[in-house]
Amino acid sequence: MLMINDLSLRIAGRLLLDHASLTLPAGTKAGLVGRNGTGKTTLFRAITGDMPSETGSVSLPKGLRIGQVAQEAPGTEEPLIDIVLKADTERAALLEEEKTATDPHRIAEIHIRLADIDAHSAEARAATILAGLGFDDEAQKRPASSFSGGWRMRVALAAVLFSQPDLLLLDEPTNYLDLEGTLWLETYVAKYPHTVLLISHDRDLLNRAVNSIVHLDQKTLTFWRGGYDQFERQLSEQRELQEKGRVKQEAARKHLQSFVDRFRAKASKARQAQSRIKALERMKPISALVDDHVRPFHFPEPVKTVASPIVALDRVEVGYEPGKAILKKMSLRIDADDRIALLGANGNGKSTFAKLLSGRLKAETGTMTIAPGLKVAIFAQHQLDDLRPEENAYEHVRRLMPDAPESKVRGKVAQFGLATEKMNTAAKDLSGGEKARLLMGLSAFDGPNLFILDEPTNHLDIDSRESLIHALNEFPGAVILISHDRHLLEATADRLWLVKDGQVNPYDGDLDDYRQLVTGVSVDRRERREAEKASKADRRREAAQRRAAMEPVAKEIRATEALMDRIRKRIDGIEDQLADPTLYEKDPAAATQLAKERSQLGATLAGHEEKWLELSAEYEEGTAE
Repeated sequence: MLMINDLSLRIAGRLLLDHASLTLPAGTKAGLVGRNGTGKTTLFRAITGDMPSETGSVSLPKGLRIGQVAQEAPGTEEPLIDIVLKADTERAALLEEEKTATDPHRIAEIHIRLADIDAHSAEARAATILAGLGFDDEAQKRPASSFSGGWRMRVALAAVLFSQPDLLLLDEPTNYLDLEGTLWLETYVAKYPHTVLLISHDRDLLNRAVNSIVHLDQKTLTFWRGGYDQFERQLSEQRELQEKGRVKQEAARKHLQSFVDRFRAKASKARQAQSRIKALERMKPISALVDDHVRPFHFPEPVKTVASPIVALDRVEVGYEPGKAILKKMSLRIDADDRIALLGANGNGKSTFAKLLSGRLKAETGTMTIAPGLKVAIFAQHQLDDLRPEENAYEHVRRLMPDAPESKVRGKVAQFGLATEKMNTAAKDLSGGEKARLLMGLSAFDGPNLFILDEPTNHLDIDSRESLIHALNEFPGAVILISHDRHLLEATADRLWLVKDGQVNPYDGDLDDYRQLVTGVSVDRRERREAEKASKADRRREAAQRRAAMEPVAKEIRATEALMDRIRKRIDGIEDQLADPTLYEKDPAAATQLAKERSQLGATLAGHEEKWLELSAEYEEGTAE
């Protein structure tokens, strides 16, 4: 069990957590979510003991093993399979001791322990994990130094998964995975036998792999049961109720304060005034919601419309060396309004295909026809290194608009979704998400007809990803997407193309079919729809039961409201009569009687209003989820 009690964390004077508390029972699989910069990775460092706290503590059972992906990927000459096997330090130590042990009793103990930890199947388990992350049998025998940094990070992930720690901490593990690796990881985490705390902005991973959500917001931690969609719905409902409650409470406070202000000095009303002062003191203010607005993305429309097809391929082959084609015999067309997602494991040629379309690679054979005037833009994560580290966003854009006034240049930077204070920040000091926004804006600066995006979401939080989806759906040109984020693909792509075995072909299924193809896990859509319906029906039934239980209170509230309305109407009528100056001349006795009745009705109304406030509070408490 992980227990966080009254924890406060501060970095460089900035408070990230303020007396936050959380309990994660053993076996929980939780997704840790929150905006970029709120302190999720810092919380991980506090859990592992690498970050001192200002207040509070993190408690873990004695002897509990924590595992997280190493910061530096292995780059040794050891084969991948050996690196992963060494991650189980107990197994490695026992096997080493077995070689030199001479005491028969100790040898027997070693063999028993090796059997207990299932050491005989270790190689098979390690190979299965590596295969799931994209390494075939041949690759598993190659030295780590022969792989790029991204692939070596997968080895580091495989190692921590193989070691099976009691508490598994994963910080954005899909950033260096393709869609196929993400699908495999999703299934693996869902079946993991111990506790998992996972930082991710991948909505589908958070819906399928975890059973709870920990929300880091406003420097506090809140635990929610269920996946991300359920959390988002419940949070929205809670905030809506909170805002309604705040408005209602504000009205009630104004009414009570008005009474106090009117009657505080009157001896006859002093007791009631004091009662309302105490009621005001007891009324804990409901805070207004903080407007945590996500800046939108904006991609300029193509300056010139081009006719379809904008790209046509006829038996095209392409590669990096003459005579060694990566992709062969491609016959495809791309129309002006296409939304195409490229599927296929890394290494199959998705990026090669993107480079062909963008003109960075030339076709070796076949015919590639480009529409006249076609503008193609491409965004890829590795291009983040192309930003000039010492230049700020304004200076990057100024290079593209040398003669424009400053206001126009800054307006263009604002369209990238960068805040005013970030426009003068050197690129090296921007966050990953801010760099991605800058590079995406620069890529699409000239209004492309075809926009190619290769893993655009790696540094974006969930809300920024939603903003990107809206921008892509509003963009009138064609879009080619390479991404491990299925939510992005499902929300923007109309067509799926599979890049596999040197071919690029239309894929007839949907992403659920592709998930089944990759993982072998069947997705019963009908069953899922029925489950969703059942869940909604349960919620409606529970809400109806709560309302039914509180119906006598609701009935009394309605009766009180009706009575208050009648009293207010009578008071309004009396005040209209008392406002007539002739009344006091014609019938002074009637005027006195009306004034007396007005006073009595005011006292009666105040009593009913206090009763209404108490009943309303009781009803809201009884019907809340």
